[in-house]
Amino acid sequence: MTSNSSATLDAAPPLSASRAGLWWGFLGVAAFSLTLPFTRMVVDGGDMSPLFVSCGRAVVAAVLATVALAVTRQRLPRGAQWARLAIVAGGVVVGFPMLTSFALTTASASHSAVVIALLPAVTAVLAVLRGHERPRPSFWVLAALGALAAVTFASIQGGGRGGLHGSDLLLLAAVLACGIGYAEGGLLARELGAWQTISWALVLAGVPMAFVTGASMMQDPPTGTPVDWALFGYLGVVSMFLGFFAWYRGLAIGPMAQVSQVQLVQPVLTISWAALLLHEQLTWPTMLGGAAVIACAGIAVRSRLR
Repeated sequence: MTSNSSATLDAAPPLSASRAGLWWGFLGVAAFSLTLPFTRMVVDGGDMSPLFVSCGRAVVAAVLATVALAVTRQRLPRGAQWARLAIVAGGVVVGFPMLTSFALTTASASHSAVVIALLPAVTAVLAVLRGHERPRPSFWVLAALGALAAVTFASIQGGGRGGLHGSDLLLLAAVLACGIGYAEGGLLARELGAWQTISWALVLAGVPMAFVTGASMMQDPPTGTPVDWALFGYLGVVSMFLGFFAWYRGLAIGPMAQVSQVQLVQPVLTISWAALLLHEQLTWPTMLGGAAVIACAGIAVRSRLR
């Protein structure tokens, strides 16, 4: 996931006044919207462990990132930039994919999409704290309401059993981890470039992820149909790599404040894909919970951007 962030900060004027930025941004979000349903489809059958799926796709993306950085001859990060890249890698490359993969062994993709809809607001809050901004009081109120809406939805909708469950805690932890990575990555992108930042983060995480992937394959050899492997390939090539190119291209063309709002349609797309591909029911709690979280996140982010 995993960056697709509405907290990426304005660092330069837009490249164009056309709507090309919005279309590139939407292309990236559309690519990301399939991540949860495809992950659910791969891990639900039990043929590929969540550990292999989350780490293996990072290895695939790290190989592609290495090639892209080498071909374009990007300069190496310097000094403290490596430590900051480690934060990005820990949140976006390792934390979010791993936590969501384990959560999706029990949680539905549509349920997960509603909880993860909190991500834009969480990322904006962390960017405010990291950048020492002073937004309006309404920003904090709406961010808190969005968090409350997500937790309330998870508590009352989790299989009708009430209360937060293990998968919900994993999803909330994934949102926090990804928000940290997005906020730091948004600042670091000013120095290294947008797609370069996620590419260096992938390279940095590539070796440990390869080690964990190998250990996972030895303990539980992955098997699957050609469709399963195609879905896994999508997660590695598109969700973890190519999707970021489209997303950051859109942010670069800008206006960044407008393009970043496209991310708010991602939960809607994910829930729709879950209904179409996984035949998950679109219940009223899911639709109302998603609408509440998206509305709070959207207004909070707009408040901050103003």
